Amino acid sequence: MTRLAQLTATAAFVGLMATASVTSALAQEALAPFTVKGSDGVELTATPLAEFSSPWAMEFLPDGRAVVTEKEGKVWLLDGAGKKKAEIANAPRVAARGQGGMGDFVIHPDFAETGAVYLSYVQRDDSDDSLSGAVVERATLSLEGDQPALKDREIIWKQSPKVRGNGHYGHRLAVGPDGHLFITAGDRQKFVPAQNMDMSLGKVLRLNPDGSVPEDNPFVGRGGVSAQVWTLGHRNPLGMDFDAKGRLWVHEMGPRDGDELNLIVRAENYGYPIVSNGKHYTGTEIPDHDDFPVYMQPGAYWVPAISPAGLAIYDGSLFKDWQGDGFIGGMSSTALIRVSFDDEKIDEYMSAGKERQKPGMAKEMARYSWDARIREVEEGPDGAIYVLEDGDRLIKLTPPAE
Repeated sequence: MTRLAQLTATAAFVGLMATASVTSALAQEALAPFTVKGSDGVELTATPLAEFSSPWAMEFLPDGRAVVTEKEGKVWLLDGAGKKKAEIANAPRVAARGQGGMGDFVIHPDFAETGAVYLSYVQRDDSDDSLSGAVVERATLSLEGDQPALKDREIIWKQSPKVRGNGHYGHRLAVGPDGHLFITAGDRQKFVPAQNMDMSLGKVLRLNPDGSVPEDNPFVGRGGVSAQVWTLGHRNPLGMDFDAKGRLWVHEMGPRDGDELNLIVRAENYGYPIVSNGKHYTGTEIPDHDDFPVYMQPGAYWVPAISPAGLAIYDGSLFKDWQGDGFIGGMSSTALIRVSFDDEKIDEYMSAGKERQKPGMAKEMARYSWDARIREVEEGPDGAIYVLEDGDRLIKLTPPAE
């Protein structure tokens, strides 16, 4: 080898090693613990655990492992330390566009015995690719061997109808204390369908575990899509959880401001697009909830917007002072938002009939920010709070080490 060739090879090797060193340093920095100080003065230790590509949802399994979905279609099994263990095989194929792709993932109450799970995603229309809608599958998660996989997949719910556009799918899932499956369905940026009982857009739906319609649903006598409806008049609901008293809370993005946190009550109408504490993106005003108290008022709302995504109501012991509080992921607000609930005002509002006044059922208590959009929030079996950043990382939040 000539001296010039030796020098060239050496330079290339040094450059390669330098690039690798920089890449390694950046990776280590991305996963290095840091401190988050809340607006209430509380400090948290934030520990990055793993990196993903556009993560969307997270669910813990009974043994402490977890599942994370990515919008582009991958579904990951994590080990008990929150690290990637394996990609779950046989996940639905999705064509991620706009706000939709792979969605939520929750386990059935009998998961430990049956392995039953539910997952949501966006499905394109076979005859017209411009049409799409959210669907929900029931499947069995097999954890045997080195390759976890979804088996016995079956679609048990479809948004009706499929429409054009790639926004406001909602498709958050939750299983209630009585075993019923709740599904949020966004208005798909179409406004009026949120009030149309022949469409599942802009609704919260309630189904039996197998996808059939419960006989005690409020509109079951109307048949069709209406039979699935639990509540109506929603815009883009992206977070859902039950509190310790079995009450269901759902938050939704308002139009231009007016994001809402709602107590979900059987057969109630939440008013969108007729009322909102926000306004249209054109600047056109929308009547406030106070103007039409016949519609269910939000427990709390935000102006300016926080762009909520993900909701967990805390009942762990690691943060004893926060038991019963809700944690909302904020995207445009780049913060994890803590809210408290007022049982007295909830009871007062619910007993007031249709002449309801502004309720104040929930109140923002603090924000914890590290300049990242928060997509998902979950409470872990260890009592820590886990959040998925909208871009990449899984973060574990704990009290500072003493």
